[in-house]
Amino acid sequence: MQASLGRRAFLVCNYLFLTAAAAACLLPMLNVLAVSFSSSSAVSAGAVKLWPVGFTLKSYAFVVGKPEFGKAFLVSLARVAAGVPLNMLLTILVAYPLSKDRKQFRFRNFYAWYFVLTMLFSGGLIPWYMTIKMTGIIDSFWALILPGAVPIFNVILLLNFFKSLPEEIEEAAEMDGAGRWQALWRIAVPLSAPAVATLTLFSIVTHWNSWFEGLILMNSPSHYPLQSYLQTVIVGRDLSLLTSADIARWSEINDRTSKAAQVFVAMVPVLLVYPFLQKYFAEGIVMGSVKG
Repeated sequence: MQASLGRRAFLVCNYLFLTAAAAACLLPMLNVLAVSFSSSSAVSAGAVKLWPVGFTLKSYAFVVGKPEFGKAFLVSLARVAAGVPLNMLLTILVAYPLSKDRKQFRFRNFYAWYFVLTMLFSGGLIPWYMTIKMTGIIDSFWALILPGAVPIFNVILLLNFFKSLPEEIEEAAEMDGAGRWQALWRIAVPLSAPAVATLTLFSIVTHWNSWFEGLILMNSPSHYPLQSYLQTVIVGRDLSLLTSADIARWSEINDRTSKAAQVFVAMVPVLLVYPFLQKYFAEGIVMGSVKG
């Protein structure tokens, strides 16, 4: 069928809008990348647009050339490796029973409201810190993992996805002798692969980009994750973490170039992971839609 004039006009306007939206997202990133590779004098003069001026790697050399950076990088990798599986395990174990009705899970509404209220009301920073301190994990690796072990927002998303699965599949599995654990791990979770992959990506990004917990819960800078270390050294400029040679090199590094380098160093791991989850991510963002 030949598209009508109105349909073709709509497609042209739609493509132009999407192109402009993509450019609005990409151009600032290209500018930041160009700034990170430009000389301090060019950035100070405002001469950098979308291409580096006075190409240099001094900002990156400063960021990644310290042993403390490597240690903080490993702490963040360990945090992702331990935190993401724990998040997903607890999210699945909480969301699955809450996706059932009251006939199958008598206290379903009570527990659902219990978790939802934690999103609506917070005790505040001081009670949060005191609770973690009383558990004895301050200044330990687990202080970065356990306080956020059950992400309630992810639980609600996965709960809704589990609800959309046909009940007849599990009923057929029960007739064949499958128990609840088998129904969960062999039926519900595989059918929810797009949602699980999407929430896994959310969890990875959360753990990798989080810096506030490191500053609050770690007493020693040597225990900082990568984002906390970069925020302290480059944004906060805590001179106690810098050597005399590092301080001397600040004269060669513009504040904007160092921040731009920080942004891209922190983005690289997520950019490497995202392509492998892109297919599932596209499906996961339509959680709750009709499935065939």
